[in-house]
Amino acid sequence: MAIRRTADAVWHGNLKDGSGSLTAPGGVLNNTPYSFKTRFGDAPGTNPEELIAAAHAGCFTMAFSASLEKAGFTADSLTTRAQLTMDQVEGGFTITAIHLVTRGTAPGIDAAKFLEIAESAKANCPVSKVLNAKITLDAALGA
Repeated sequence: MAIRRTADAVWHGNLKDGSGSLTAPGGVLNNTPYSFKTRFGDAPGTNPEELIAAAHAGCFTMAFSASLEKAGFTADSLTTRAQLTMDQVEGGFTITAIHLVTRGTAPGIDAAKFLEIAESAKANCPVSKVLNAKITLDAALGA
């Protein structure tokens, strides 16, 4: 069974002075602005790297929850931050790393098992698999 998702980007103008919008059927992105200033500065709006970080944090957290359940644990809560790094490499920009920081609680699990399951989820979440970047993880029990 294939799952397909779509998103649309519209752009007007040149790179530095132009701007665009992103839309996806789910409704969260609905003509959401993006531009050079949202990508490389702090103007209101979003940017591709922020969206990749959000997608990775969400995907990993769901995969982690599923992996915990498969191992016989149920998370009371899981929170994950994805810290994406983009560097200028060979004259262009490249996403070089994503560091996942996750914290959670699950009755009956110890720190070693929590980390083991988190590492497996990191390696196996679909977004991790698609990214051509070094992906690291800091996982710990606690809020």
